[in-house]
Parts: sequence; C-alpha cells; structure tokens
Amino acid sequence: MVPTIARPSPNADARPEGCPIDALILHYTGMPSAQAALERLCDPASRVSAHYLVDEDGTVVALVPEERRAWHAGVSAWQGRGRLNDCSIGIELVNPGHEWGYRPFPEAQYAACIELCRAILARWSIPARRVLAHSDVAPDRKQDPGELFDWARLGAAGIGLWPEDGRGRTRPVGTLQVELAGFGYAVPHHGKLDEMTRQAIAAFQRHFHPARVDGAPDRGTLARLDGLLALL
Repeated sequence: MVPTIARPSPNADARPEGCPIDALILHYTGMPSAQAALERLCDPASRVSAHYLVDEDGTVVALVPEERRAWHAGVSAWQGRGRLNDCSIGIELVNPGHEWGYRPFPEAQYAACIELCRAILARWSIPARRVLAHSDVAPDRKQDPGELFDWARLGAAGIGLWPEDGRGRTRPVGTLQVELAGFGYAVPHHGKLDEMTRQAIAAFQRHFHPARVDGAPDRGTLARLDGLLALL
C-alpha cells in the first residue's frame, strides 16, 4: 500500500451492487492551488471527489476508500457504458490546468502516481485499455490531465497502453469513427467529421499523440491509432 495522508471526503456513496471496479481515471485538479483543490474535494456543497489526490511534491492524500464510489468522472462514457463513477477509481493530480497556468508535472508527482497506480492495479482487475484520462471519457467537456502528462512514461511502467506508430493508413471518416468507438471513445457513426468526432480525436491526441492536439486526423495521429489498434 502506498503511504498516504488520510483526509476523508464526505462526497462518496456505495457502488451499485455487483458492479466491478474495472477502470482507473486520471485527472488534474485544475485549480490555483493544492489546498483549494483539497478543500473543494472535501466540501459537501461541491459534490465532487476522488479516491486520491497526488500533490506536486509526491504527497498522496486518500480521500475515498476504493470500495466506495467517488464523484470524479461526471457525465462520462467508455466502451458504450456511461456512469464511469460506478466502476472506476479516480486520481486527481495537482496541476493548475489550462485555466490557471497549465505546467509540466514534476518528477516527485510522477513517481508517486506510478507507485499508486501500480498498487491499485495489483488490487483490482483493470485492463490496460481502461487506464484512462478524464478527457477520454468526457471529450466534449474535459481536457485533463492534458497533453503535458507523460502517458508514455506510465506505459513503460506497465500502467495502461502506449503504442508504437503503425502505418498511418488513410481511411474514410466513417472507418475512423468505428475504430475510435471500438477502442472506447463515444463517437457517432455517420461518416462526417463533425464537432463530436473532432472532440474525440483531440482526446485521443491528448493521450496518445500530444505533439498535435487539434482534432484533425493527420498522418501522425492515424499512425498512433494504427499502433494502438495493433495492441488490442
């Protein structure tokens, strides 16, 4: 068990009966300070929480027991299933986010996050393809933990998936939508590069191709998607 500081949050309830814990979702706090984020996660009026908060100095704060449902994902979907709070464990990484001065995540925070994630994965049957960003499960409204988060580093540590580039083959938008949906993203299947599809592509880029986050299916993005699909 990763050493933690206990700060119980009242913002939690029971998971639905018979619902397995099979997803891990990473967030950033998106607030000016760690203290402000911690106060919000523990404020009953906010109705938000997470299971853990990882500060920039590597301090881990335990907020909600893993067996309980924390309120971190909100309106969300993955692999055709909504209400990701029901089945997921949520980790908040202290970072001001895009609104308050987004910055790289420091070394101590990565080390603590990796240790915490490994401990969680050892306790629960969470597939690698279900280690996710908040932006993956809510691409229309969330960007966290964002393009500065080093998912490749987590992948090298055995946490989640990190693909090599594939061929980067061109394909119709309809095929791209089917492939993104097959991995887990909530996208329509009408063959049009609409706003919802662009949001899903941008979420994919933030996680797997952070050099370009614009929702456009360029060759580099498609190459990374081909590499990802080859892992499944």
